Amino acid sequence: MTGKDIIKITLNLVIVYLIGGAILAAVYAKTSPIMFKNAVIEKERALKSLMPEADKIEKMGDWTIHEKHAEYFIAKKGNDTVGYVVQSFGKGYSSYINTLIAVDKDFKVQKINILGHAETPGLGDEIEADSFKNQFKGKDLEHLKVLKTETIEYIQAISGATISSRAVTEDAVKNGVDFLIKTIKGGAAHGTH
Repeated sequence: MTGKDIIKITLNLVIVYLIGGAILAAVYAKTSPIMFKNAVIEKERALKSLMPEADKIEKMGDWTIHEKHAEYFIAKKGNDTVGYVVQSFGKGYSSYINTLIAVDKDFKVQKINILGHAETPGLGDEIEADSFKNQFKGKDLEHLKVLKTETIEYIQAISGATISSRAVTEDAVKNGVDFLIKTIKGGAAHGTH
């Protein structure tokens, strides 16, 4: 192979990479707004499923947890406040767990929804199971604690996934509810945690 051949191959590779990069950039430019729009629609759907009795869910502000941007909302039926929804993150075994938490006016959890995570399939991903999520209904701040034994007073850990269970319960949900209590009862317009 001569120096001329090496230069030809190098130029061909550079041209292929430039064309490939241009194609990727064009595809990203086309699909990025669609992905953003779909994420907004998905979040609105998730909010409505958490507070189906509300006819209006309005964003109240932003806050930060684990250096991640999160939002919180007020849920109303007519002019009456029926509760609040807060987005929160918990540090799991292999990811940050993006969680939505709905609470009533007394700040008791009504429902949670896991928006995203990368926990271990078959173990940590059990945080998405209704059997785990349903345990949160009616829990106040003091009862957001994971136990490895059978319990109805607190949250029972998922067998083999205690870290993921704690990330949702004692990190995402508990910190989200605590933030709401301090922000709403404290009268702050918006907060950073």
